[in-house]
Amino acid sequence: MKATIERATLLRCLSHVQSVVERRNTIPILSNVLIEADAGGSLKVMATDLDLQVVENMAAASVEAAGAITVSAHLLFDIARKLPEGSQVSLETADNRMAIKAGRSRFSLPTLPRDDFPVIVEGDLPTSFELPAKLLAELIDRTRFAISTEETRYYLNGIFLHVADDGKPVLKAAATDGHRLARFTIDQPDGADGMPDVIVPRKAIAELRKLLEESLDGNVQIDLSASKIRFTMGGEGGVVLTSKLIDGTFPDYSRVIPTGNDKLLKIDPKSFFEGVDRVATIATEKTRAVKMGLDTDKVILSVTSPDNGTATEEVAADYGSEGFEIGFNANYLKDILGQIDSDVVELHLADAGAPTLIRKDDKSPAMYVLMPMRV
Repeated sequence: MKATIERATLLRCLSHVQSVVERRNTIPILSNVLIEADAGGSLKVMATDLDLQVVENMAAASVEAAGAITVSAHLLFDIARKLPEGSQVSLETADNRMAIKAGRSRFSLPTLPRDDFPVIVEGDLPTSFELPAKLLAELIDRTRFAISTEETRYYLNGIFLHVADDGKPVLKAAATDGHRLARFTIDQPDGADGMPDVIVPRKAIAELRKLLEESLDGNVQIDLSASKIRFTMGGEGGVVLTSKLIDGTFPDYSRVIPTGNDKLLKIDPKSFFEGVDRVATIATEKTRAVKMGLDTDKVILSVTSPDNGTATEEVAADYGSEGFEIGFNANYLKDILGQIDSDVVELHLADAGAPTLIRKDDKSPAMYVLMPMRV
């Protein structure tokens, strides 16, 4: 294989695929990227961790000899990053080595044969639909912070996508870690009818969100089956991310969404966030608990720490029900408030022991549930 490619093109492509590659691998070839040059003048670059695979095509300045080889992903990325701007990079393979030349720089890296490189077999992906990249990015941003990181509850380690009928066909995305729940609802896209319920793993979500950043103006083609999902960005010759899905059953989260919470608190999310942030300064790492005292037209935030003393702050609010106290994890509350981009957020409360429903308003596609803490 012999090809020449512009540094900027190579760097952009490697930055997309190299983050899929784990830093520490017991299987040497998984540390590598597969580079395939074809006589038509394009290079295909692929990386995988056996659960997730990213493929990108890029145009080469020239391809003098077609071929395919695998080479260390992180090394090649670091080299490309440090090469002079605007340089042409020549990649040539011979005798289990890859020679990299640019300007006066010369590198020779060990390679492994392409036949050993594992490829995720997608099989049949019967459900197929398109979503605007901007909408998919928002769907991820509004829910991903609630994904569980507990490996024992592996079925919560991702975003749950499913179709439902809420008076009209909708597609819902949900994530929960048992303490909080985030749900985002959009109109059901054409072609999503009869789609299986799927859980997209946390790492796939993180990689997808990074890739979306560069194609926010376009659409994303989504193809899936009960076990795999494929996202195609940038149309022909763009980036394709394929991931295995989490093989598990997501709990029926609708059971924890409160319907009878009759106490309504309306408050400015920004001043509420800042107030919680300030009083939580003295909260101990372990609990991070902040107490909310609800009173007519105000919320009194307080934290008491045996080591660090006490803190209180009043925040103006619109509240007309009877007063009571409820405690929340300050970080969880801030995560949710950080998602609300309006002047008012609604908190629907019942009592100190019941889950609280948080949303912008009843028209908002995003809805959150937060479990209280004893304080």
